[in-house]
Amino acid sequence: MNKIKEILIGTNNSGKYKEISALLPKEIVKHSLKEFKISAPEETGKNYKENAFIKALYYSKKTNLICLSDDSGLEIDLLNGSPGIYSSRWGGKKKNFDLAINKIFYEMNKIKKDWKKDNRAKFFCCLALVWPNGKSFFSEGIVNGKISKKKKGKKGFGYDPIFVPKGYNKTFGEMEPKLKMFIDHRYKAYLKIKNFFG
Repeated sequence: MNKIKEILIGTNNSGKYKEISALLPKEIVKHSLKEFKISAPEETGKNYKENAFIKALYYSKKTNLICLSDDSGLEIDLLNGSPGIYSSRWGGKKKNFDLAINKIFYEMNKIKKDWKKDNRAKFFCCLALVWPNGKSFFSEGIVNGKISKKKKGKKGFGYDPIFVPKGYNKTFGEMEPKLKMFIDHRYKAYLKIKNFFG
């Protein structure tokens, strides 16, 4: 297998870009979408895998580079798996996660006033690696945990301030990025494709 020497990280989310870059070997040439000024494709998939593929294929064809895209979401048991693939859309057009987090608390409170013991959740990630010729490879990762009663921590991004991974008592938002990076859903998905990168 030829090892990948150059990659386009297919995300407009700066937090995700940072995390994926940090997972990849240092010697790999990494490109960001900012270099190409490409607008994002519409995510019309019915699941994470379809959305990750839509993005990676689109960006790969536009740039003629191998592209690594991620589609991930937060699934809350009490909300029957929502927000799921619509996780970033809960933040509205501007993807405002303060808004999205407030919506989660609102929806959970609506179902159960005291949901402290009914707060199971998981983060799910699908990574899509797509070549300009259409060849593709997918991997998935899950981290189980629970929803915190209030926002904690300024580190991380997205829903990190309200997600406490199993076996820990801090939210992703309170954790040092190095620790979060080696226990989260993206890392678990990356482990399954890291052989492509040497």
